[in-house]
Amino acid sequence: MSNPAASPPVLPGADESYWMHSGDTTRFAPLTDAVTVDVVVIGGGIAGLSAAWEAAASGRSVAVVEADRIAAGVTGHTTAKLTAQHTLVYDRLRRTRGEDAARLYARSQQDAVDHVAALAAELDIDCELERAPAVTYALDAAARSALKAEAEAARAAGLPARYVEETELPFAVAGAVRVADQAQFHPRKYLLGLAAAFVARGGRIYERSRVTGLHEGEPCRVRTESGAEVTARDVIVATGYPVFDRALLFTRLSPRRELVVAAPIDADAAPHGMYITEDENKRSVRTAPLPEDGRRLLIVTGESFTPGAGDTHRRFLRLDAWMRERFPVGPTAFRWAAQDNDPTDTVALVGRLRPGARHTYVATGFGGWGMSGGVMAGRLLAALLDGTPPQWAGLYDPLRVLPVLKEAPALLGHQAEVAQHFVGDRLRTAPAETVEDIAPGGGAVVRVNGKRCAVHRDADGALHAVSARCTHLGCVVAYNPAETTWECPCHGSRFGVDGAVLQGPAVRPLEPRDLD
Repeated sequence: MSNPAASPPVLPGADESYWMHSGDTTRFAPLTDAVTVDVVVIGGGIAGLSAAWEAAASGRSVAVVEADRIAAGVTGHTTAKLTAQHTLVYDRLRRTRGEDAARLYARSQQDAVDHVAALAAELDIDCELERAPAVTYALDAAARSALKAEAEAARAAGLPARYVEETELPFAVAGAVRVADQAQFHPRKYLLGLAAAFVARGGRIYERSRVTGLHEGEPCRVRTESGAEVTARDVIVATGYPVFDRALLFTRLSPRRELVVAAPIDADAAPHGMYITEDENKRSVRTAPLPEDGRRLLIVTGESFTPGAGDTHRRFLRLDAWMRERFPVGPTAFRWAAQDNDPTDTVALVGRLRPGARHTYVATGFGGWGMSGGVMAGRLLAALLDGTPPQWAGLYDPLRVLPVLKEAPALLGHQAEVAQHFVGDRLRTAPAETVEDIAPGGGAVVRVNGKRCAVHRDADGALHAVSARCTHLGCVVAYNPAETTWECPCHGSRFGVDGAVLQGPAVRPLEPRDLD
């Protein structure tokens, strides 16, 4: 285990998402004046922009308010598989919620895949969309029975699924579930095209406008950190982890971070399909076109971990080594990290924000499948605004009540982990006893004048100190040297070394600390 207070090793590739590198930049103005619309959407990722587009298409005036830049958060760092095949979800749903739930899940997710393809064609969005099969595989022969059950469940749910034992991967698998006619695309190019069409339709987008307040009423009011307000009949919270959690959804969400490495590969050696396994602490593989030289970019995701926990450098190196051992790739070009939230019962939470809410809605808990899930959420939320909910609205209802024995193990396990961090991280010995122990590029939580401080020493030796308590619910943050960030292991908030909020649910920065 490496010491986060020490200087971190050099990692291969540029520290940048390929989608951010190869997509256009946006420069929408921040919200500075009072605005009144029918619907305000908080969050400019795929769920928020999809909801905004669908609501505007039904004739409503809509504003999107984004804390940073649209399509630059979770959506800008995804793997960008657009598929209804979500590892072993259908057999699990069939066993826990019945065959009807599995069918509705399949219909809603495949509808989202097909909707993106149709909308990209209608709006003439060049987002490199390619139809491809999605494949879940396993390396251990003991998993064959589970894969066969999943193939049968997915087929019964209406998907073109089948069990296979041969794939195009350059290594043997024990078995796999193959679902045909899925898709992969460039998520940022798609969403920026959708945003342009949304604005042309009269929609408004405000960037660099972090929302910090919500007043529910008739009408509702949303307030940003600058004090500017949006008044709207309806509010949609689509911030990944909800920044307003009035139904205590945090008890049913577990943040998960994954690493991504990408390298060029000759087109004739690149796999055509999209592959994923839960083995080896997850491995996900797809490719994207590199138009400039005719090759493709192999994108490999894996090494799941809780934000703020584990040796991120070692995980990056392990993932990169796995890619090189199995595929004839060139030098690593990019590396980045993705984050999502797992719901305790497998299914995303999309619908009314809390019991009794009449005009506030939420979309969260996509469990790593935010591309199809986000589009599905946008269509579902727009239908709820219209008063014409689809058949699957109840499946995704955030206020759903499930049999205790089915959800309790995951829920209790998540809460036990949160409690362990909340209490244990305050008692654990720090990797550095004093500020002087922190090497350039390193960071650690240390006590200074009796206060717990998160201290980073930059490459020039200058110190940056902030409070170590997450401003969401007070858990102690941990240093991530691979991304030079402070991360909350309880609910996934992330901060820059200056304390600035990089990712919610926190909306307030870490307070600065004086080391003198």
